[in-house]
Amino acid sequence: MLIDCKNLDRAGLERFAESLEQPSFRGRQIMSWLYRPGINDFSEMTDLAKSFRALLPQHACISRFDEPHIQQSQDGTIKFGFRLADGHVIESVLIPEEDRSTLCISSQVGCAMACSFCRTGSMGFARNLQPSEIVNQVICVRDYLLSRSERQSGDGLTITNLVFMGMGEPLNNFGHLLTALAILTDQKGLDMASRRITVSTCGIVPNMRPLGEKTNVNLAISLHGVDDDTRNSLMPINRRYPIAELLEACRNYPMRKRKRIMFEYLLLAGINDSDAEARQLARILRNIPCKINLLAFNECEEIPYRPSPQERILAFQDILRAARYSVFIRSSRGGDISAACGQLASSLSADTQ
Repeated sequence: MLIDCKNLDRAGLERFAESLEQPSFRGRQIMSWLYRPGINDFSEMTDLAKSFRALLPQHACISRFDEPHIQQSQDGTIKFGFRLADGHVIESVLIPEEDRSTLCISSQVGCAMACSFCRTGSMGFARNLQPSEIVNQVICVRDYLLSRSERQSGDGLTITNLVFMGMGEPLNNFGHLLTALAILTDQKGLDMASRRITVSTCGIVPNMRPLGEKTNVNLAISLHGVDDDTRNSLMPINRRYPIAELLEACRNYPMRKRKRIMFEYLLLAGINDSDAEARQLARILRNIPCKINLLAFNECEEIPYRPSPQERILAFQDILRAARYSVFIRSSRGGDISAACGQLASSLSADTQ
């Protein structure tokens, strides 16, 4: 079976080169070519010896995503559907803003977490994504934007920020996540700054500290409840890692100075949006360097929750701000194309190939 070079970080490519009786620096040379726009074949890697270029296709390949299904929202949000080699489909979402363009990417096909407010969870879990399938989402969107910029005389839109908040639980695909992050941040890879990458988790406690020890990316916690009864009903993972255990892991999370954990809190009318719950949230997050994102629920016919009214969201924010937290209300984007938070559910099915 051929090795997909995009499944290997720099160290992996060095070992691969050595397995072909080549010096390790050949692996670094391969990496310096893999992530350049328009490079799809080993023959294009012109500083490799011709004999090595001829040898590589016998042992390796370079994967890519071709012809993504693209939908654009009225608000400028763009959703990309990618069909994988086995027929499964994953989705990514590009959210342009005035000062940044954030790409939300997937880490799994479907999700096993079964959060009651999330359409992705209703799909169930199919499999983890390979590092190449994670990284190729970024490459395909980058190349789409480059092509669009050329067609539209340089609109200048580029990916500035990356969030692992698409389909799946990133920390349940931990090994492949680390490899993908190494490629994304390597100067010879996609050369993204760690401070512009955020990994979100619903609370896979055992893998939180290793993430902080092995990377410098930002951490976001999907909390959505301030007591175990509420969070159990919304997020079954809480039965395994209850709030007290999750927050203790946050207090012990290794972070550089001035970095903060982002807590995501989805406000559901009559479920978790009272003044008392705002005050309780302020209490339980004390002594954790953090920011708080308040999210409005994006309604779906099959999910029986309602979004909190705007005045309730503002009152919740006021209580947290009075407790001296940095609190932001995240606006919903892409709802008209099912691209908003919690709406990704592979609108292209595997049987429509």
